[in-house]
Amino acid sequence: MTIANGAQHALYYVAESSYGVVPSTPTWNRFPHTGTTLNLSKDGIESEKLRGDRQVEDFRHGNRQIGGDVSCELEYAAFDDLLEAALCGTWDTDVLEAGPTRRSFTIEREFSDLDTPEYHRYSGCEINTLAMSISPNAMVSTTFTIVGKDIDVTTSEVAGSTRNADIGNVPFDSFTGSILEGGSSIAVVTSLELNVENGLEALFSVGAPTTNRPSIGKSRVTGTLTTYFESKSLYEKFINETESSITATLEDPDGNEYKIELPRVKYNSGQPDVSGEGAVTIALEFVALYDDTEETNMRITRTDAV
Repeated sequence: MTIANGAQHALYYVAESSYGVVPSTPTWNRFPHTGTTLNLSKDGIESEKLRGDRQVEDFRHGNRQIGGDVSCELEYAAFDDLLEAALCGTWDTDVLEAGPTRRSFTIEREFSDLDTPEYHRYSGCEINTLAMSISPNAMVSTTFTIVGKDIDVTTSEVAGSTRNADIGNVPFDSFTGSILEGGSSIAVVTSLELNVENGLEALFSVGAPTTNRPSIGKSRVTGTLTTYFESKSLYEKFINETESSITATLEDPDGNEYKIELPRVKYNSGQPDVSGEGAVTIALEFVALYDDTEETNMRITRTDAV
């Protein structure tokens, strides 16, 4: 009997035209990933009946919930559909901004090395949060947190399925590109953590084991900018509640580029802690707000290599 290996685990996605409905004759896109916890979970419902002998008489499974993370190394063009879904926006002339448009996908896990290959198919998947980490001497890591509707475990592909080839780009790293703070280059950043939250919440109803389409909250963009402590200038922006901006430009070895802009940010914490000898850093947590001039709280611009 063959035991499944992570090195042969494949992940695919396809956009749904109707929420929770697996498309017929789908064309699957590869979902490049470094790991996933996407799974089915159920609440447990235990009978409260008192029998006199301390025994539990009954236990049932509750509502079915699909959720989990997909961790990735950010690659140019490989996640553009998913970035759209995370921001609820639409690419327009290579520019993506936060918006109100919801998108759902069917995501399929393929365990091809089993004696009989298996497909775990998750329908009604939406991006609840997007987390991005840019830190020294590392690839740019991204985590998509997913909320879905239901699962189908099968040994058969969807009839008429085709699969697109891998995009073929390489991951972004942290040492090619730049970061601007307040419109000026800043060379002392030790990390930039960015989080996009959509506030999806499952909506269950009587007579159905799975959720209706979840409710959605506001577009909340937060993060942490950590720098070496070299002066009071950034710290004073927190102290004085001074608005600023953050722009991170990522470039892969081929010259493809993403520019991530947060045109209006406020720092809501920051302190130059010292835990021992060595360089002192200051971690500034921030929230990105709607900017009247730019008409968004976040923008991603993509530029193909020349």
